[in-house]
Amino acid sequence: MRRGWRYTRLALHLLQGVLTTALVFPWLSLPRRGRLRQRWSKGLLALLGFRMRVDGVELARPALLIANHVSWVDIFAINALSPSAFVSKADVRQWPVIGWLAAMNETVFLQRGSRGHARIINEEIAARMAAGRHVALFPEGTTTDGSHVQHFHAALLQPAINAGQPVQPLAVCYRTPDGAFTRAAAYDGDLSFMDSLSAITAAPCIEVHLTVLPALPTTAANRRDIAHAAHAAIAARVAPEMLAAAERAAA
Repeated sequence: MRRGWRYTRLALHLLQGVLTTALVFPWLSLPRRGRLRQRWSKGLLALLGFRMRVDGVELARPALLIANHVSWVDIFAINALSPSAFVSKADVRQWPVIGWLAAMNETVFLQRGSRGHARIINEEIAARMAAGRHVALFPEGTTTDGSHVQHFHAALLQPAINAGQPVQPLAVCYRTPDGAFTRAAAYDGDLSFMDSLSAITAAPCIEVHLTVLPALPTTAANRRDIAHAAHAAIAARVAPEMLAAAERAAA
């Protein structure tokens, strides 16, 4: 019964989001759109049974937010923290409904392998940050089950360097109420969206922990050093055992 009730509420919430985006957003300023997106994201997390826990330092503004990637839920957790323009792969734009919603919510679509397009995208990201807004991306380029952090693609950090804006790491963890690791929210491997949604709705409660880590200046560092520092900071919160093993191997 709990799962059926959540599916019903989810459908109604999605319908509300589509109607708001189509009928209300065209008349609103970007800041007001952001506040509605933040409220809608908080509502989505609540109806799916998530509790949000935030700790760490204050968010820098503007900044390029970078996080480890576990689930499609990550996007709404970050938007609940601060309305952000996300960087996404270009083919998402072609997805029915989702692509349109993403485009209407400031998503920047990245076409990999095209230097000319990358330059345009970098300028678009820099313009958003120059306007005082957050831009968010997942530098792993894929998802994990949340137990580890994969390699960060440093090239994705170049827009922040070009704009002279800081990079702020966010550590994303999913836990049970007693603090144990759970992969219930994971969207990795061969899991379909419905598989992931089914696991989430079957769980009594999942806590999504967001740790805001100190912002990294970009004015006197190259992108590889920034990516390494951000990876180490996030891994220390998500998978401290993995980080310690890597440090022992390096020594």
